[in-house]
Amino acid sequence: MKPIRLIASFATVGVWTLLSRIFGFIRDILIAGYLGTGFVAQAFLVAFSLPNMFRRFFAEGAFNMAFVPMFSKKLEGEQDAKDFAQDAFVGLGFILLIFTTIGVVFMPALVLMMASGFAGDARFDLAVSYGRIAFPYILFISLAALISGVLNATGRFVAAAAAPVLLNVIFIMAMVFAAFNATLAVEDVTGGEVAEYIGNHLAWAVPIAGVAQLALVWFAARRAGFTMRLRLPRLTPDLRKLALIAAPAMLAGGVVQINLLVGRQVASFYDGAIAWLSYADRLYQLPLGVVAIALGVVLLPDLSRRLAAGDLEGGREAFNRASELALALTIPAAVALIVIPLPLVSVLFERGAFDSDDTAATALALSVYGLGLPAFVLQKALQPLFFAREDTRRPFYYAAIAMIVNAVIAIGLSIYIGYIAAALATTLAAWVMVWLLWRGSRSMGEAAAFDTRFKHRLWRIILASGLMGGVLIVAVLLVGPALGMAGVRYAALAFVVSVGMGGYFIIGQMIGAFRLSEFKAAMRR
Repeated sequence: MKPIRLIASFATVGVWTLLSRIFGFIRDILIAGYLGTGFVAQAFLVAFSLPNMFRRFFAEGAFNMAFVPMFSKKLEGEQDAKDFAQDAFVGLGFILLIFTTIGVVFMPALVLMMASGFAGDARFDLAVSYGRIAFPYILFISLAALISGVLNATGRFVAAAAAPVLLNVIFIMAMVFAAFNATLAVEDVTGGEVAEYIGNHLAWAVPIAGVAQLALVWFAARRAGFTMRLRLPRLTPDLRKLALIAAPAMLAGGVVQINLLVGRQVASFYDGAIAWLSYADRLYQLPLGVVAIALGVVLLPDLSRRLAAGDLEGGREAFNRASELALALTIPAAVALIVIPLPLVSVLFERGAFDSDDTAATALALSVYGLGLPAFVLQKALQPLFFAREDTRRPFYYAAIAMIVNAVIAIGLSIYIGYIAAALATTLAAWVMVWLLWRGSRSMGEAAAFDTRFKHRLWRIILASGLMGGVLIVAVLLVGPALGMAGVRYAALAFVVSVGMGGYFIIGQMIGAFRLSEFKAAMRR
């Protein structure tokens, strides 16, 4: 019965994740249509990125990575799991309340830290205003993430998986409501006041969505017997241990956030670039997220368990098959982002305030991000080789080196190539990180080596992906005019994507890059 529950849980999480991404794209399409890449869009995107940046530490980041294993162990040992969860909830809430207050008071400094290019123009004041409204989201979403960890550890996945959908739904409702009422509420409907009116509604939608997400998981936890109450915090031995475990992970997470900060800083000096990079990031995160979920949920835990148990041969097999499957899914996605970025961005975003110049700039960033897509996924396959051996220091050192590479390229090249230096730096730093991880894994012997089957298939995967790129170009030429027609543009893009996917799988099967039965088996697992 247990495997059946696991499969059902994966399906539940998968369905809600898919819904969240669909609503997320609708949200981004509306933001692009209503706000384009103007000063309101840039101000809002920076303001919204501030709580999202810090949530990597407090929410699904370091704190939760330390909390969930400790809570699960107490739950299995029938210890004081409820008291531990309550103490963690109150302790995290107390820290976040102080942090949120400081953030709201010093919001001008936070905005400068994120986008110093805004200083002295309208974007800065607006970003500060939006930031003060949106920043309390960090409090609500972090507490919601902790409760989601409690629910997941007890085998209850629906509420935690559904919570992210609420954010996008509330965003969509806020924009539609604001756009509908703008003509009545705004005097100058032809100027920038409409965009600011919609931007204000978007800013307020952020903390409202956080409260809704927290409420959803809180009631679910209450039904499960874990009622989180407000009371004075207390520093227990378990919380001290939790802090000690979380601290190293926060350092590693800090490296990633510095990379993001550098990219946004560079982009802030170029009007519209914050929005261009943000929209491009949303597109390339889709295939990255899908493959990362497959690796994280299905394949990589198997690798970690085998290596930890001393099964070196089984560990090598799991590592190679994980890498093989990841690249078989990622390389064609990367080729598609590089070959047809203009049709993708045009169909999804070009309308309203988002014009053809915005499409061209976003498409360029998307193609550069596409070059780094396989590297981001390979990191997910290589890092467990270290983590399974309880070696967290070397990945941290490698991340620090990649951070320096990112900063040097982004800042140094921006003088010559502008905003695109930020995207190029992200991509090159990702490949440096992969090279360092691979080089470091050489000391692990045969257990971390690529086997004959991987080497045999890799070049075939690359060949099949390259040929698919040609198929995509032909498909775009066939339906080119339809991609610009309002009534059929989505159908035309769906046709192009379907032809590309079909061509890839047929070519890959024919030349031995993979077997379709292997994808089916992986999905069943």
